[in-house]
Amino acid sequence: MAITERELEQAEARMAETRAAGHAVSARYDRRRSRVVVALNTGVELTFPTRIAEGLADASPDNLAEIEISPAGLGLHWPKLDADLYVPGLLQGVFGSKQWMARQLGAQGGRSRTAAKVAASRENGRKGGRPRKFASA
Repeated sequence: MAITERELEQAEARMAETRAAGHAVSARYDRRRSRVVVALNTGVELTFPTRIAEGLADASPDNLAEIEISPAGLGLHWPKLDADLYVPGLLQGVFGSKQWMARQLGAQGGRSRTAAKVAASRENGRKGGRPRKFASA
């Protein structure tokens, strides 16, 4: 499938727009705070704990210290971990793939302790707890 000149121009315009919104000019790992610090071309500095990013949570400080920035400044890569993060995604609060984010958000929801959830759990306990699953014959 051939790409037309117009499609190429549109793709270049989208890339320029994405880069203008903010791209990485430097990135480092702050060992003292266990955080990644990313400086953007806009002057904004983005900092996030490694525990919330896919592929970085259980990594050693030595492996986290080596960060490569893609030529366009839109990607961060940890070669020793084979982990990648997308800078525009980080700005939107996306710290991993869709599947990984869904698992993380689901786990957070399961741990939440709202008054309604506590009350429902207690009421369920009074009724004998969760119904047992029976194998069908």
